[in-house]
Amino acid sequence: MAPPNAFTRASGPVARLAGTLSDRARARRLEQFLALSGVTPQTRIVDVGCGGLGLIGLAPQLDITGVDLIDRPEYPGRLVQADATERLPFEDNEFDLAYANSVIEHVAPARREVFAREVRRVAHGWYVQTPAMSFPIEPHSLLPGAHWLPLALRRRYWSLGVGSDVEEIALLRRRELERLFGPVFRERWGPLTKSWIALRRP
Repeated sequence: MAPPNAFTRASGPVARLAGTLSDRARARRLEQFLALSGVTPQTRIVDVGCGGLGLIGLAPQLDITGVDLIDRPEYPGRLVQADATERLPFEDNEFDLAYANSVIEHVAPARREVFAREVRRVAHGWYVQTPAMSFPIEPHSLLPGAHWLPLALRRRYWSLGVGSDVEEIALLRRRELERLFGPVFRERWGPLTKSWIALRRP
């Protein structure tokens, strides 16, 4: 999960608008997550791919251990530097819930099976969210239809967006997420499916 405003690296009105909309979406998603998952301050949560702030930045009252590929000195809680596409340094079912928000689309497709296995191994339940391939706006660049283009065309188009690395993003379809984590449900934006969420309550 990125910091509350993931578009601060970019400038201009599109980036500022994106930051505002992103903050609102995160607040709504947090409210939904708390209601659906049933977590409490006693629930042991591991935030896989937490970035510099992650879930703890939105819900500091929760018992959260962050995991990220790189050291994050700014992270405001317990942080373990590890690669979830290899093996996480935790025992089986060490946590009640594994949380991975907008992370799996950054994992290379060939490594997603291992990532999913580790998320499922270290916790009794999980909450895994990823943007929907069918949503018309690519959520990292904020460009219409960018994720539907072949990579060669996408690279050229991407430079018109607000940031992120085109090479490391590959959105999942619903069936792939279900194959990895079980049943999913929609997060809607009006009549459109904005993202898919796989949830298994702890």
